[in-house]
Parts: sequence; C-alpha cells; structure tokens
Amino acid sequence: MPCIDNRFRFAPLLAPALLVAALGCREDATSPASREDGAAPALATSATTALAFYQMSASIHSCGVTTDNLAYCWGENTEGEVGDGTTIQRLTPVAVAGGLRFRQVSASFYHTCGITTDYRAYCWGSNFVGQLGDGTTTVHLTPVPVAGGLTFRQVTVGLSPHSCGVTYADRQVYCWGGNDNGQLGDGTTTTRLVPTAVAGGRQFRVVSAGGYHTCGVTTSNETFCWGSNRFGQIGDSSTAILRRRPTRIAGGHLFRQVSAGWEHTCAVTTEDLAYCWGNGRDGQVGDGKTYLRFWPKAVRGGLSFGRVSAGFQHTCGETTTNQAYCWGDNFGGALGDGTYTARLTPVAVTGGLYFSQLSAGGGTCGVTPASVAYCWGSNIYGQLGDGTTTDRLTPTPVAGPS
Repeated sequence: MPCIDNRFRFAPLLAPALLVAALGCREDATSPASREDGAAPALATSATTALAFYQMSASIHSCGVTTDNLAYCWGENTEGEVGDGTTIQRLTPVAVAGGLRFRQVSASFYHTCGITTDYRAYCWGSNFVGQLGDGTTTVHLTPVPVAGGLTFRQVTVGLSPHSCGVTYADRQVYCWGGNDNGQLGDGTTTTRLVPTAVAGGRQFRVVSAGGYHTCGVTTSNETFCWGSNRFGQIGDSSTAILRRRPTRIAGGHLFRQVSAGWEHTCAVTTEDLAYCWGNGRDGQVGDGKTYLRFWPKAVRGGLSFGRVSAGFQHTCGETTTNQAYCWGDNFGGALGDGTYTARLTPVAVTGGLYFSQLSAGGGTCGVTPASVAYCWGSNIYGQLGDGTTTDRLTPTPVAGPS
C-alpha cells in the first residue's frame, strides 16, 4: 500500500497553500428546504451532467450522494479515499465500490466516511490512527463497516485525522481516531480504534469534526466544542490550549447548526444569523476584522443563513433563500466571486445560482435545488470533478461519471 503522506500527518507544519487544498468539510445529513418552486436559474439548468446530487463534501478529494443514494468520489486517491478499490487519481466522479446505498458522506484529507440508508457507518481510505473505526490501522480502498454495531444519523470526519457520529437511537456522539488534542471528547488524549462515547451523555442533533477540534449542537440548541483551542476555536472565551471534554461556547446563543473548520468554527442561530469564532486572520470569521476570536462574533451583513460550512481559511453559507455567500481567504478562487481577493465579509458567489447545500473544503462544492453539482476554487488534485486540474474562480459543473 502507498505510505501516508507526512505533509498531512503533520498538518500544522504545512504552508497555507498546501493546507487550503487539503481541508475537507464535514456535512450533516440534512440541508434546508429548496426554493418553493424547486427551480434553479437558467445558468444552472443549462449545465448538463449524468449525475443528480443532493449532498456534497469537499476536500482534496470530494464526494457526493446522488438522488438515488449512490456515493461517488473524485480527486486525490493516494490512500484509497475515493473508495473505488484503487489508488488512481480521479478527475471525474467514480462510484464508491460495494453497491451500498448512502444517505450522507463526509470527506477529509485521506479518508471518507458515510451513513447508509439503513443508518450503518462505513469508512474507507487512510487508517494510520484508526480513523476508519474498524479496530485496525489498515488502509482500506473500499468501504468497511465501523466496529461496534451502532447505527448513526450522521457522520463527520476531521483532519487530525478523526471521525465522529451521532447515534440513531439515543443521539449520543461517538468518536474515533486521532486524539492528541482531546478532539474525541472522551476526557483523554488516547487514540481510539473503535467508536468511543463523548463524555457528558448529552443528546446531540449534529456533530462536526474540524482540524483538531470537534463541535456539536444538542437537541436543546446548545453548542459544545472540544479539542484544540489554540486559536479560540472552542469559543468558550478562554485561552486554554485544549479541552478534553465538551465545553459550552460563550455568549448564551442558541444554535441549530455548527461547522468546525481548520482553526475556526461557524454556526447558525435559531434566528438564522451566522456567528464565527477562532482564527480570523484571513477574514474567515466574517466580522470585517483579522483577529483571533475567543467567543462567537456575528458575521457582518445581516444575512439570514440556512447553513454555513467552515473550511480551512474560508467559510461559505447558503441563505434561507438559497443564495450562496463566501468569505475569508480566496486561495484558488475558493470564494467563487471571480477573483483571488480575500474578503473580510460575505461576498456573493458569481453566477446567480441557487444552492441548497454548500461544502467549503479544498475548493468549494455545492448542489442546486435542481440537484446539479458545481465546484470552484483550488483544483490541484482534481477535486472539482470537471475532468481537469485547473483552478476555477466561479462555479463549474461537476462532470459525468468516469
């Protein structure tokens, strides 16, 4: 098997240009309702593709679930993270092997996890710290079941690397994989090869695995984070280096969705307002400043958001009317506004497209209400899925399958 690429094993030492191409965003299983008429503007409907997607996850490889519940991936494949049984780089979508039917997938660095339609968790790709959760450290080029027999509503994968999921029956969060910063939330820094319960016994609606931290929203709309806090990404107003157990963020806001990025975190309140905290030096917090933020700060502009997705140095979100906005660093054109210019506050994605779900990762990908997939930004590894390795400054349709 190919060896693990040490550029990403020791991710904090990477140059920004490499890291921004590598981060994957962890997606929840559901997205806001589409526009009432279910239609996308003419630019979206004019694009043609053989696949209809309803959910996407972007990293140095990207994956998506089609409307008939099949998983496809493309891009970097050194460790089998595309899941087609090979280590061949793919510039257009290929089907994940095994014929499983998925409801959600999450891609990050060199591994991928997904939830099947019967709520079972499967993972594939790199496994050097047990991030696949099968009780081994063996690389798997095709999906393997996560050990323990648990059923999950949602799964998320992070860069540390680690993985987490919300169980179906009792909404508990379990995590597995790397834990050097306490990102598994079990009160230790011990690596776990199989799912291990997060401390506290709280019921969660959604969980999101970031760089070296993890966040989740409970069923009572409280947000907790755990793991690394070097840049304030835990959001509890402290400068503690790490938190090994879930810690409630400061400010008393009630949130319904959260997304953990590389060194920052963003979330949407029950009133549809976006807040971010953590490393804002590239504008990814969206408050018009370039500071570290140790508690939630409102994203400028007063937009009403349905969801947000925190990437490496940028953030994107779709409004309650399905319009796409991004902010932060613009490496490779990740903001989709047709430039390479960093933005400290939200800027509209060019093209007039409507999106029901966005994923900020190694580039950015999204799905329109008409189930058409688009990607833009860095394309070093073919993660945009358009058949090239050319960066795109504006949304470009994902090609049909290989």
